Amino acid sequence: MKTIKQIADELGVSKQAVRNQIAKLDLQTSLRKNGNQFAINEKQETLIIQAFSDKSQSENANSLQSELVTTLQSSLRFMEQENEFLRRQLEVKDEQLERLDRRLAEAQILHADTKKLLPAKQDDSGESVENSSPSKGFFARIFGRKIQ
Repeated sequence: MKTIKQIADELGVSKQAVRNQIAKLDLQTSLRKNGNQFAINEKQETLIIQAFSDKSQSENANSLQSELVTTLQSSLRFMEQENEFLRRQLEVKDEQLERLDRRLAEAQILHADTKKLLPAKQDDSGESVENSSPSKGFFARIFGRKIQ
């Protein structure tokens, strides 16, 4: 048989915590008094230790759950910020693409207008340079003859 103090020391809690657990478990009437101390039998000791173990597990579970919620909230905030950053980047890229599309359309119009205004160039054989392949015109200029 152990005393309240011995059980408290084993569990690393105060004597008052053990007394409170004894009250919760309604064991006060079944305790034997040994001088000025209460004697706790093995069955009672097991119940008290199990109650503290259950309480400790419950507190640990609550603590882990709280940490998990905090971590998930932090991750969610980070992902929302990252999502907003990427959304802004997409908007910028869309604007850049629109500007490039406009410039390309303007360049195509300018090129078409320029082709209409300039007479077609001819190579030495009298063939229009525009109709021949660029590489054939290049070799003809370099080597002085037309490549077939």
